Formats: sequence, C-alpha cells, structure tokens
Amino acid sequence: MTTQTIETVETDAGTARITWHKAAEPRLLLAVGHGAGGGIGTRDLRALAAGLPAHGVTVALVEQPWRVARKKLAPAPRTLDVGWRGLWPALAGPGLPVIAGGRSAGARVACRTAVELGAHAVLALSFPLHPPGKPEKSRAAELLGAGVPTLVVQGGNDPFGKPAEFPEGPYELIEVPHGDHSFVVPKRAEITQDQAVALITDGVVKWTESLG
Repeated sequence: MTTQTIETVETDAGTARITWHKAAEPRLLLAVGHGAGGGIGTRDLRALAAGLPAHGVTVALVEQPWRVARKKLAPAPRTLDVGWRGLWPALAGPGLPVIAGGRSAGARVACRTAVELGAHAVLALSFPLHPPGKPEKSRAAELLGAGVPTLVVQGGNDPFGKPAEFPEGPYELIEVPHGDHSFVVPKRAEITQDQAVALITDGVVKWTESLG
C-alpha cells in the first residue's frame, strides 16, 4: 500500500515542493528531481513513484522552486543546487538512507551534491553528458565525481549522450534501446513503450536491492 502526501519546503532559492509516495515498510528513500524542460509528471518519474514503494522504497518527487513558481526557464545550475540543499533536511527527516536522484538537469544536481549532503547513492536518469551536437562540452566530470554508488539509465538514442559515449567509471548503466532523452521509443523499435518503462523500473528496483 502506498500513501501520497504533498509538502512544501522553504529554501534559499524559494518555495519547493515534495510529493511523497510512501512505502508501508520503507528501507530506502529515493528523492528524484525533474529536468529543465519538465516537471515530475514525466513517464519515468511517475512509473518509479508507482512501482518502488511496493519494494520498500519511499519515493519523493521533488519540484524545484522555479517550477513551483511556474517560471518557464530553469535557473543556473548553482541555483538548482541551492534549492536541492534546502530540501535535503526534509528528505533526510524520515531517517532513511537517501538516494539522490534526478532526470537530466536534476541528475546533474544529484551528482554534484551527493557527497556533500551524505547521499547513500545516486540515480541519474537521462544524464545530459553534453549539449546536443556538442560532445566537446562534456559534463562527465560531474558524473564521475558523484563519489557514491551510481546508476545511470540512458536512452540508446539520447541526443544529450548515447550510452556508447559515456566514459568508463565507477557507475552502472542501463540502456533503454532506441529511447530518446524522455525515454520515448519509436513505433518501429523492437520494444514497446510499456516495455521500455518496465525496463527502467525493474532495473532501478534491482539496483536498490543491491544497495542493501
């Protein structure tokens, strides 16, 4: 059984919001931030919130202050980090080991602040390894510097970085075949959209179980 509650949190970057999907008997807490182009309603975040509580993982979907304020453009990475830091006490409040997670820009935030905030691990969904068409502007250092157990879930056709472009490092990677930056797969792909989402949720469940 999952219970859902919404909490607002004041940060130095403004008012943020957490939507809790609580497990009945939690052993871990996964806090997931959204990207710069969307909120917590993306297909992958909804699936994680629906599926993980049954496996003992409470899911906290985090909305950054700029999103709560209904602004159209995300602020600079430094401001995103400020918002995330401000949320952390609320996330750590239940006393569970916290997995810092995010999709796209949110994944970068999780990687940059993991050690500082004492995250148990990092989940990076659609990590934006570089801007589309600009592989020379790599953000690999953020991923490689996470400093805690890290799982990357990446679409096979993500213009922000295909799996083959990622450097070797201390992280695991799950590829969603043919998936784009939003994990959308074309109709001609050998897997359906539902199968792609299941690949994400099943992979994350298995990884969380390995964390203890």
